[in-house]
Amino acid sequence: MLAFNRKLILVTSAVMFTFAAINVSIAQTTTQTTNITPANTQAPSAAATAAVSNQNITPVIVSTLSSIPVPTIAARAWIVVDVVTGQIVAAHRPEQQVEPASLTKIMTAYLVFNALEEKRLTLDQQINVSETAWKTKGSRMFIEPNKPVTVQELIKGMIIQSGNDASVALAEAVSGSEQAFAELMNQEAKRLGMKDTRFMNSTGLPDSQHITTVQDLAILAQHMIEDHPAEYAYYQMREFTYNKIKQPNRNRLLWADPSVDGMKTGHTDAAGYCLISSAKRGDRRLIAVLVGADSEATRAEESLKLLNWSFQNFDQIKLYDAGQTTVEARVWQGTTEVAKLGVEKTVWVTIPRGKAAEIKPVAKRPDPLLAPLAQGEHVGTLSIMLEDKLLKSVQLDVLEGVSRAGFFGRMVDTVKLWMQ
Repeated sequence: MLAFNRKLILVTSAVMFTFAAINVSIAQTTTQTTNITPANTQAPSAAATAAVSNQNITPVIVSTLSSIPVPTIAARAWIVVDVVTGQIVAAHRPEQQVEPASLTKIMTAYLVFNALEEKRLTLDQQINVSETAWKTKGSRMFIEPNKPVTVQELIKGMIIQSGNDASVALAEAVSGSEQAFAELMNQEAKRLGMKDTRFMNSTGLPDSQHITTVQDLAILAQHMIEDHPAEYAYYQMREFTYNKIKQPNRNRLLWADPSVDGMKTGHTDAAGYCLISSAKRGDRRLIAVLVGADSEATRAEESLKLLNWSFQNFDQIKLYDAGQTTVEARVWQGTTEVAKLGVEKTVWVTIPRGKAAEIKPVAKRPDPLLAPLAQGEHVGTLSIMLEDKLLKSVQLDVLEGVSRAGFFGRMVDTVKLWMQ
């Protein structure tokens, strides 16, 4: 009996030593790339593997995958973005630095709406107009010094009438001075990912250091729509009267196309005629940013041309619902052998019309995938490919948590892994 016990102890010790050694080896996990398109059982292409391996890869501009030529647009630079998918539909010189003119006021409005949300301002709050705001050059809503005006009136004067005086008054209400407000604008631009933007004022009046790109402006416009949907309604108002002076909204598309509900015009000699426009048709919303046109009529006509072309030649496809299982992965050392992986939000993609059947989602995750796994934990990426080009990437999350197995369950899985 004593000899038997000694043998049992030796065997158990050997198994535990092997278990510990193997655990060390499998801790150095690799990654597994899997093409999860049901109709395609082939291994992912080299381009697809590279795309999901390097998370810094830039998604393709969707129009480059279309046989339909991009229209010729009479503007210095422009871009069209799908708001729902966040993808760039088409672009011309998207990263060329330009002066934003009064398109700047979208950032001014964004920060004012933030202040309202944080209860630092109220719509009916009365603002005393400073001499500085009153004397601001350019387009005006005609506020008067030392005559109180409400925050809501200033918002309408800034957005609808493009009042520079209103912009400065709001900047002072938020930050005390326009200079301090400009610093806040730059902080927010950095937070939003506007990497090529520098603001020097709240109005867009000319300054050689006051620069941006159409790509950055599209980012800002998208955040305005998504982060402040109720306040976005100001941008579709066609006119506003203040101090007995009625001024129309300068965005001609509000009259030309019922699907257009914003956003903002701009003009200086250096910037040319500029327009950020947004239209919603059905469940789709597009943003077009155009700068450097030669007239008010041209910026409106060319912006509408971009919107119509993009709506007509590209589709928005829903691939997965929020919480839907996209991958069932083998999990080791857990209380269950299968982990359900999916997406936190509904996944939409923009593609050239007629190419839905060619979409190839590619999942990349650790292999082996070891328990415990917490619900909501990020364990990989799902890259949406078309013609071996990356359309967009989203995170793969654990949909149902997996607890760690007991000692013997872990030991069995460890031996299986070692044998593999």
